[in-house]
Amino acid sequence: MIAVRLTRPWLIAGLCRPMRVLSWAPVGAGYTMAEQVVWREVRNADLPIGFDVESWFADEMVATYPGAIGMLTSRDIGTFAQGMACIEGVSAHCVATVGLTNGEAVGARRAWGPRDFGTINIVVATDAALTEAAQLEALSIAIQARTAAVLATGVSFETGPVTGTGTDCLALACLPGTQPYAGLHTPVGEAIGAAVMAAVTKGAESWVQWYQSARKGAAR
Repeated sequence: MIAVRLTRPWLIAGLCRPMRVLSWAPVGAGYTMAEQVVWREVRNADLPIGFDVESWFADEMVATYPGAIGMLTSRDIGTFAQGMACIEGVSAHCVATVGLTNGEAVGARRAWGPRDFGTINIVVATDAALTEAAQLEALSIAIQARTAAVLATGVSFETGPVTGTGTDCLALACLPGTQPYAGLHTPVGEAIGAAVMAAVTKGAESWVQWYQSARKGAAR
């Protein structure tokens, strides 16, 4: 359902056809018809204080992937993980990059610092044909799955168990249609939840291994 292509500094998630995408992405937020969702990898040094990131990224997208949904991350895009599920004939496919250095416990912000890079960027697509309201409900399921997968890592900072990061971005793609519900009782809700759980779990495990290795190296 999603064709993934890595062309640094871009990670491209090609959808099987034009689909209605719901997200709060920096480029293409809201309900948008699109055929691609793309990640742009950056480093803190690329975005100095005072830099107009929004205008720069909008120009980059117009020049490189016009019409696509665009997300930013400082996580190594080569660490992307995937998850798939099919429940009662309804399929979902998720692609995620996971970094938790920018992790937060919901309801209690950490003091921001230059160490805070890495985020969770997710695109999940389903072949279910949903109303706009059902698509919003489906996005809430993807968010639940993201949070459950992150909590399962046991990562914790001074404010408590990490539930996400300060700059997470999720995009959910579906076909426009008349199916009115996409909650936890539905096949599409189960498929989306399972696909996102699988992808974020893999990505989070990869980040934990990297983080532990980096801390050991810094302690030497």
